[in-house]
Amino acid sequence: MKPIRSLADMEALAKAKDTPTVVVAYAQEEDVLKAVDRAVRENIVRAVLVGDEPLIRSMCGDLRIDADAFEIVHETDEKKSGLVSVQLILDGKADFLMKGLISTPYFLKAILNKDFNLIQKGAILSHTTVLEMPAYEKLLIVSDVAMIPDPDLSQKVAMINYNVNVIAAKLGIENPRVAMVTANEKVSEKMPATIDAALIAKMNDRGQIKGCRVDGPLAMDVAISPRACKIKNLKSSVDGQADILIFPNIETGNVFYKTCAYFANAKLAAVVTGAPFPAVLVSRADDDDSKYYSIVLAAALI
Repeated sequence: MKPIRSLADMEALAKAKDTPTVVVAYAQEEDVLKAVDRAVRENIVRAVLVGDEPLIRSMCGDLRIDADAFEIVHETDEKKSGLVSVQLILDGKADFLMKGLISTPYFLKAILNKDFNLIQKGAILSHTTVLEMPAYEKLLIVSDVAMIPDPDLSQKVAMINYNVNVIAAKLGIENPRVAMVTANEKVSEKMPATIDAALIAKMNDRGQIKGCRVDGPLAMDVAISPRACKIKNLKSSVDGQADILIFPNIETGNVFYKTCAYFANAKLAAVVTGAPFPAVLVSRADDDDSKYYSIVLAAALI
């Protein structure tokens, strides 16, 4: 399989697979309905909408969307809509989850609900965004920009493993280059993230983290620019060609991805990893295009 290098290629990959079913929790949200409708019309997914059925049908009418293209499960309680949605996956009636108007805490609590027993011991939920930017020749996978505020070493390792074994592998990216992003390339006790980065790079050297090339600490320029590596005389297994960026905290990751979206014309797709199924979770301010490509990404991961 050739590596997927654009969201259009990812869309083609999803279309070539068997059509999965997405279940949307509390689906009465305009951009979500637009994105799901597009994904259904493009034969990316089938869809089950959980929420206030009369309101969903009314909104579909206003948006000129055929509500009969979806299965609608009536549930007016926001919190229960998340539980109902996850149960539909467990019952084999859907393959992956998407956040609608439901609040993020309710959405995540539905996945983490102990009665469902979905999350294995030692596993974490992490957020991954896939970016397509005019200034970069391939897709860029970045974590964590939305969920884990201050990941510790073990959480960063888990993030790498998810991105390598779940995201990159499904997108045909073999032996991806992983950059542990920090402010510079020097290890300093004054910047704990540089110590984590160095430890993780050594773990990769010794085979404790497999299937990828990890280096760090790396500043952003040497993570994504071979020219910067040459100017700084830096020898790195990433060599300015990162496929995956692991950020030291949510502030840097979130600012990076939103800067790319608003100032660099980036297109994006985003999912939560760590559960037995992908879960589409994007910012409320992201447009229906981003929500559509997030559905495409999740479908490609099934």
